[in-house]
Amino acid sequence: MNKASLSLRPSAMIGTVAPRLYGSFLEHLGRAVYDGIYEPGHPSADADGFRTDVIELVKELGVSAIRYPGGNFVSGFKWEDSVGPRVERPRRLDLAWHSTETNEIGLHEFQSWLDKVGSELMLAVNLGTRGTAEALELLEYANHRSGTALAEQRIANGRTQPFDVRMWCLGNEMDGPWQVGHSTAEAYGTLAAKTAQAMKMVDPDLELVVCGSSSSSMPTFGEWERVTLTHAYDDVDYISCHAYYENTGDLGSFLASGVDMDHFIRSVVATADHVKAVKGSDKSIDISFDEWNIWYNTRFEQVDRIAGVDNWPIAPRLLEDVYTVSDAVVFGSLLITLLKHADRVTSASLAQLVNVIAPIMTEPGGPAWRQTTFFPFAATSAHGRGVALDVDITSGTYTTERFGEVALVDAVATHDAEAGRFAVYAVNRAMDAPTELAIDLSELGDASALEVTARVLADADLDAANTLDDPDRVALTALPFTRDGSILRLALPAVSWAEVLIG
Repeated sequence: MNKASLSLRPSAMIGTVAPRLYGSFLEHLGRAVYDGIYEPGHPSADADGFRTDVIELVKELGVSAIRYPGGNFVSGFKWEDSVGPRVERPRRLDLAWHSTETNEIGLHEFQSWLDKVGSELMLAVNLGTRGTAEALELLEYANHRSGTALAEQRIANGRTQPFDVRMWCLGNEMDGPWQVGHSTAEAYGTLAAKTAQAMKMVDPDLELVVCGSSSSSMPTFGEWERVTLTHAYDDVDYISCHAYYENTGDLGSFLASGVDMDHFIRSVVATADHVKAVKGSDKSIDISFDEWNIWYNTRFEQVDRIAGVDNWPIAPRLLEDVYTVSDAVVFGSLLITLLKHADRVTSASLAQLVNVIAPIMTEPGGPAWRQTTFFPFAATSAHGRGVALDVDITSGTYTTERFGEVALVDAVATHDAEAGRFAVYAVNRAMDAPTELAIDLSELGDASALEVTARVLADADLDAANTLDDPDRVALTALPFTRDGSILRLALPAVSWAEVLIG
């Protein structure tokens, strides 16, 4: 059996775990909105047409903020299409996903759904085909109390009180050639800075996210961040990171995806801090990791992609990946990585939420169910609160094709002083054997008096998944442990993710 150890030290604080770290993302893409959260003819639909079974699962998942309406979709979006009487809303071609958008769900409807699930709205503006003027108009419509043309239009459309959106994304993935209106760093940085300055003239307390590069593998990565922040640093609060991972047949490297995410975060922080030093600023830019997940993009490119000048379907089945146990273990390890950077990653959005590369799946007229990735997120969002702690982990290593030598076990802890609880999250990347994890509780006082519960996500079949035909195949199960004085010992199964609650 492999061996690993860590220490729970309340003084080893990384940073406060921001509630927005447990955010998500809903884009007008595939069946995320239509047939996902909204299906008026469904047996569970409420008076507004929203599926109450999905609402309950979203509440169980515990998402704090939801980024909307895109994503790639936002770069061709006219926000005016999505407000006012539904019968008057135009249908538009969505170039991002080669679909037809009905605009049946818009800003007002989405906010009403957010009120039902208890999440905050994180709104994206179109800086692809539109610009500063349109962003200001949306801001006035959404947030200004009354007395102007756009505020009065919102009131006439049924919303007396402002939406009071606090967090705004200045476009999406603007260095990506797939993006409608993609740009150079120089042009985007100039536009983003100008837009940010104007929006903060309306409300200086807005929290604004400038686009980082679309991924760390882009040829623009690094220089894009530097140039964009050189223009916009003084006027924004966050820079975005986007990262997706998939198992291409090299399981060892896939299990180590958190190593890549860690390097990505460190690189962006270094670039942001370089610009801070050059400017002599006393402000630090945080990271909004507002797209992250497991995404089998290879399958999308080869199977799902829609084409044809006369083929523009409404809410087609797109990006409906079925997640396995190994996917969920990697997913859990990415959550660990985000928590390990809680000092700078203060917002994150799991992309996405329902049906589209999602932890929640639905069938039209049928059930909704939890994918394997649902469980690490729900557990961590429920208990991974307070402050994140460095656990000084020691473990063996294994060799990967992509990342070289990688630790067999990765872990992080949180301390929720208000709840009087510590939580340890650990991933075992060993593919052929369990790993004994020893947790040193000596700095917590009388370890024998501490209540402990442990759960694990693991299965002998790494391809096991929850599906329409077998929605409960995979779930968290109890993880046995023993006590040896102040040492807690657990046997982490091969390829597993675990949560240990102490206190």
